[in-house]
Amino acid sequence: MQQCAEGLASLDILCNLAERAESLNLCRPELSDESGMQISDGRHPVVEQVSHEPFIANSIELDEQRRILIITGPNMGGKSTFMRQIAIIALLAYCGSFVPASALRIGPIDRIFSRIGASDDLAGGRSTFMVEMEETANILHNATDQSLVLMDEIGRGTSTFDGLSLAWSCAVELATKIHAFTLFATHYFELTTLPEEYPGIVNVHLDAVEHGDSIVFLHAVREGPANQSYGLQVAALAGVPKAVIQRARQRLEELEQAAQQHADQQQNQLPLLFQETPQNSVVEQALLEINPDNLTPRQAWNKSTD
Repeated sequence: MQQCAEGLASLDILCNLAERAESLNLCRPELSDESGMQISDGRHPVVEQVSHEPFIANSIELDEQRRILIITGPNMGGKSTFMRQIAIIALLAYCGSFVPASALRIGPIDRIFSRIGASDDLAGGRSTFMVEMEETANILHNATDQSLVLMDEIGRGTSTFDGLSLAWSCAVELATKIHAFTLFATHYFELTTLPEEYPGIVNVHLDAVEHGDSIVFLHAVREGPANQSYGLQVAALAGVPKAVIQRARQRLEELEQAAQQHADQQQNQLPLLFQETPQNSVVEQALLEINPDNLTPRQAWNKSTD
């Protein structure tokens, strides 16, 4: 009876996967021994079914030269959806299922790590930021060069400089030590300079265009960094009162002008005192030229009497 039940359960799963592959227009993945992942026209199978608008498919390529994608773009632009669909596609492929894409070639993946969303554990005395850091610590301790890592908005639960520094350091650790295949979404635009310093890091962004005071999300992944987050436009779409949005816009302009003025002053200001590089005296120069480890006692005595 147990063997019969096990066989029926396996048959039920396989029939379900076959039906879903046919109904949802899924494709057969290609499993490879080479590290990396190439997805053509990948989709999120759940969002695609519940959305009233056509789902915008996106492709991705992860290989030895593209191990970390720094993902920027507006709120509501689709960063989290894009990251999660990649993880779902990888998981389905290793479950033996067809996947929501036009083509998939995937190498070895040992584990999938995810640091997405906000949650707390008040009964356990853990704040939202503490939970975020514990999940981040788990990833940094356990991920390998064959892991798929999803990191979304690291550092947002603390001050700007603290959060930026933590996000920067985590990205560098993943790039230089762990070498995991990583999708790293952030609103810290300072992180978009990482590809200039570390190999294997690439910038991509979710596209959007402004239309008057509003915004149109294109949900398309493009190469390169985004130029802004469109936070005020998203707040307006959420129903924040116009007076609050207008006040925030005025304050934003003031802050941007103040920052620009400060930068111009720093660039144009000359130092009040020009300091010359101090020159070593004859005695100091002579001492610098001596290597005590290479002197005999007699040579040291002679040097002291010179």
